[in-house]
Amino acid sequence: MTDRIALVNMRFEGRHGVLAEEQAKAQPFEVDVELYLNLKPAGLADDLARTVDYREAFRICREVVEGPSVGLIETLAEQIASRLLIAFEAVAVSEVVVRVRKPNVALPGDLDGAAVEIRRRP
Repeated sequence: MTDRIALVNMRFEGRHGVLAEEQAKAQPFEVDVELYLNLKPAGLADDLARTVDYREAFRICREVVEGPSVGLIETLAEQIASRLLIAFEAVAVSEVVVRVRKPNVALPGDLDGAAVEIRRRP
């Protein structure tokens, strides 16, 4: 499927990381999601019920990142992917791509941040 809906560079605050100080103080996280599905039925019918409501996708991403602390950004990505696939099962999302970036990573050097990208199918 080549059709997709993308939400790019969503920004949230969360308390995630393996170090105690990472979980003690909120820090920024950035999230991108791509949802692959056939957009033709929604486009022809002009019907939100036949596509992904990106308000709901945004809400899911926010809930995960701003929710309970986890150690790994991999865990955040998995939780987001799983919840999106379940939420949009009715519109037959065939694949979801989730990118999670942690701009303020604690490493002994200069870098823009750490990131993971996963692809999941139902």
